[in-house]
Amino acid sequence: MVRNLTIFLFCAVGAASRAEAARLTLDDPVASWSRAPTTDRVDFATRMGKAFSSLSPQLDRDYFVRCLEETANIGNPRDTKLEQAVKICVSVHQAADE
Repeated sequence: MVRNLTIFLFCAVGAASRAEAARLTLDDPVASWSRAPTTDRVDFATRMGKAFSSLSPQLDRDYFVRCLEETANIGNPRDTKLEQAVKICVSVHQAADE
């Protein structure tokens, strides 16, 4: 019984750590955006929207989903990180406002 509980706990912790590792981060390459599950992309875009909404209300989740989709699917992103893509998205939005 104790052995079964121990095995279950190890499996549960392993599954939770794999799920956490699956989340997109700013250090991930842009190329990983297209391969990531939709829930991870929406989660990442939501986090960026919350972080940048103080600059402009239009910098929301939907904006980042569209912009990062375009960035990942147009051209060859090579080793570009998501952090750089987010900066590009913000600067393009600011340039459009001027």
